[in-house]
Order: sequence, then C-alpha cells, then structure tokens
Amino acid sequence: MKTSFKFLFFLLTGALIFSSCNRGGSGGTSSATGWEYNNPEAGGFEKLDYEGQINGPNLVLIEGGTFNMGLTNEDVTFEWNNIPRRVTVSSFYMDETEVSNINWKEYLFYLKRVYKSYPQVWLDALPDTLVWREELSFNEPLVETYLRHPSYDDYPVVGVNWLQAREFCTWRSSAVNEQLLVERGVLNSNTLEQQDSESFNTKAYLSGQYEGSVNKNLENKATGGERAVRFEDGIVLPEYRLPTEAEWEYAALALIGNQSASGDEVITDRRVYPWDGNTARYQIRNNNQGDILANFKRSRGDYMGMAGNLNDNASTPGPVRAYLPNDFGLYNMAGNVNEWCEDVFRPLTSQSLRDPENHDLNPFRGNQFSELILDEDGRPVEKDSLGRLRSQLVEDDTLGIRENYRLGDVRNFRDGDDEFVKYGYGVTTLISDKSRVIKGGSWGDRLFWLSPGARRYKDEDKSDRMLGFRCAMIRVGGPSGNDDTSGNMFKEGQQKGGKKRRY
Repeated sequence: MKTSFKFLFFLLTGALIFSSCNRGGSGGTSSATGWEYNNPEAGGFEKLDYEGQINGPNLVLIEGGTFNMGLTNEDVTFEWNNIPRRVTVSSFYMDETEVSNINWKEYLFYLKRVYKSYPQVWLDALPDTLVWREELSFNEPLVETYLRHPSYDDYPVVGVNWLQAREFCTWRSSAVNEQLLVERGVLNSNTLEQQDSESFNTKAYLSGQYEGSVNKNLENKATGGERAVRFEDGIVLPEYRLPTEAEWEYAALALIGNQSASGDEVITDRRVYPWDGNTARYQIRNNNQGDILANFKRSRGDYMGMAGNLNDNASTPGPVRAYLPNDFGLYNMAGNVNEWCEDVFRPLTSQSLRDPENHDLNPFRGNQFSELILDEDGRPVEKDSLGRLRSQLVEDDTLGIRENYRLGDVRNFRDGDDEFVKYGYGVTTLISDKSRVIKGGSWGDRLFWLSPGARRYKDEDKSDRMLGFRCAMIRVGGPSGNDDTSGNMFKEGQQKGGKKRRY
C-alpha cells in the first residue's frame, strides 16, 4: 500500500514538472490579464526575477534623503552664492575615490590601441601636464613624473578638464558593461580585435549595431530561439557620469553618521566639513586622535608641516585612499583635489525657474535635452566612426508644446522668472555658459574651501593641478539596496533582525 502511494506521488510530481517545462512558464501570472509570464504559448512576455542593481567597480551606494544644501559656515568671501535651502537627493552611486592616474593611463592605453585610425582621439584625452609649471617655483619635475611615474599611480589625476572627464565617463560605462556581458557568458572577450567603429559601445549594442564575439545569447521566450541582451534585462548598468552639485554636497556631508540613535528622522548635529567638529583634526580618543583629516594648506607656505612631524604627509596631492573616509565610506571628499560637478555655475542656487516648489528634488542646472537621431523606421541611424550612436539636441520650439519642460537650454534664464540674461563674459563677469561648478577644496587651498557648501567654478575646457574628479551613477529601483518600498514597517523589521549600518 505504501509502495503504491509513493509511486503515485512521484508519478504526479513528474507530470507536473514535465507540464511546467513543456509550457515554459516560470514567472507567475499577470495581475492585469491573468496570462502567464515567460510562457511561449502565451506570447512569451518576459517578467524577470530581478535581484537589484549591482555596484559597479569602485562605486558606493549613497542612500538619498533630505538635507539643507548651502553654506554651513561663515561666508568669508561675502559672495553669498549658496543660500541654504532644503532639498531632497535620490539615492545614487558615487566613486569611493577620485579617479587616479592609473585609471587614466588605462583609458589612454585603450584609446591608442582601439582608435588607430583616429589618433586625435588619444591626443584630445591627454591631461595637461604643464599645469605643474610655475614661473617662480621648481615644480618642473612634476611635469614629467606626476602622471607617468608608477610612484603616482594611486594619486588623483589632474590637468583634466570637464570635457575630458565626461569622455572618460562615456568610455568607462561601455568598458564596465562589456566586462559584465563577458562575465555573464553572453560575449567572448575580443578586446584585441576591436578597432574604430567596431569597438564596444553599450547603446550601439543595445540597438543591435554591435554584435562582437557572441558566446551564448539569452533565450527568447517568445520564439524559443536566442536574442541579444536588452536594457530591460537589467544586466548592463546605467551610464557613469559626473555627479550633480547637489549629489556631491550631500555625499560629502554624509549626515547619515549624525542620525539619532533612536532611528527617528532627526539629525543630531550639523556639519561644517565631512566630519564632526570645527577643526580638521580627529577628535575621538584613540590612536588617530589629533591626526589631520584631509590634505590642505594650513597657512601660508605650510603644505605638510615640519620634518619629523608631518601633519598631512603630502605637499601635493596624496593617494586617493589616504586619510579617513566619511560616513558614506568616501575618501577625500574634502581636500586633496577639487572635483568637477556636472552643473553649470551661476551666482545663485537659492531659487529655480518658474516654480521653485517643484525643483527641490534632485536640483540641477545644466540640462540640455538630447535625443537619438532616428531613421524613417524609428530606429537609430548608423553609428559613427567611433562606434557611438548619433544624437542631437532637442530644439526649443519642439519643447514649447510640453507642460513639464519648455526649453532645452535654461542656462541663460534668470532665477525665478522667464527673463533672458546675457552674461557679459570678460566685461562684467568671468561667468559664461562654459562655467562649471567645482567643489571640495584641494591640497593647495585653505580650510574654508573644504566645506561641502563652498563652491567655485572653472571653464569646462580649462584644467588645473588642484582639480580632478570622481564618477557617479543613478540608482535604479529602491533607495536603500532593496526594492521594497513598503515603508517604515519593513525598516523596523530589518532593524529588529539585527541589521547594522556599515558606517
């Protein structure tokens, strides 16, 4: 009797498994239609069991939130160009460190190897090493050594302008995604075979204009065959980019470290710098007490202290992982080198165009909306000679019919109204359409500029020996590393389970 029962049980189980395999459905059913997902017999509409966005190389998840953006210390310059205002920044990713010399040399190596027919691409990416030259200082050795010598591999790259930094982000995006596809087993590594227009580009691949060396494509649930990876598969990452000014300032302050221990929505202490206190010395009583927390210029002529008792151990930039990280785990968000932000610089950030109440989420000045150039069938036209899809700026008259945005370029409109302003560059101001925000202070700056609220600018095609950058990336999905947005009850459940904060 028992044997017959077991035989019947296994028979039924096997039939169910066979039926499931035969039908191909494995993703549940639609709450709208009741149709089964991932079932070829139901059309093959795919619903993925997505586990969330992975961290790209060197990226740290910055959990978003609300903070007071603007000056947190005395405005000693009396410019009053960063009036405090309350804004919210969505979760995003940011580089743990500044982009280093070894990162940039890898980039240059790639450009020289792949774009052999276009040597100007490599030439345009070369940092300006002459930024080290000084008429009345013996800094000439750094012109030759700072970028090229291995002693400086882990030091931040300098002499890179804003335009070059953005091009690095573009290259890095595709390089990371290509490696993800190789690790996933979709593509074979064929980097030595890539030349010019046949180099890997994420957008070109997703649009079907790059095939490469395919190892094994994904299963096509609609046809039963194979297909290339799509953006909807969640395998490739969003683009690397420069952080916005709001993102940079939020990440630098890292007020997550000053939240109330009770878990309430309360910040116990404000911050002037990316650490607590009004000085640049470590205050907690342990082996690090009294140590300098950043690489900056203490006073006239004092870049690193006295022999035998050096205070910050660097007369020029220091290694990208030197000094203690802030509460988000980010290194050198104060000092070492200033960093490029994505924003166009304007004298005021306190007001936004037309409707300030709707511009306090992810504030940003510098949008220039673009779109891919499409053919008659609505597909991207043939990629360019560097393997990239072609795009163009959206015309203002096209945008005028929309309610949510009416202009493709708002750089020259006065805050708070629709009045067009022409900046008298070189006559009444040094601010132009090319002016970009820089933040963070550097090895050659005084302590005031290390405050996250302090802001300066530089033309996008200019570079400096005290200026570098780090990359950022959007966070897709839930803000805190899981995609559950069911509210505080979910958070409390996690806390009761013993989950601890990293920093």
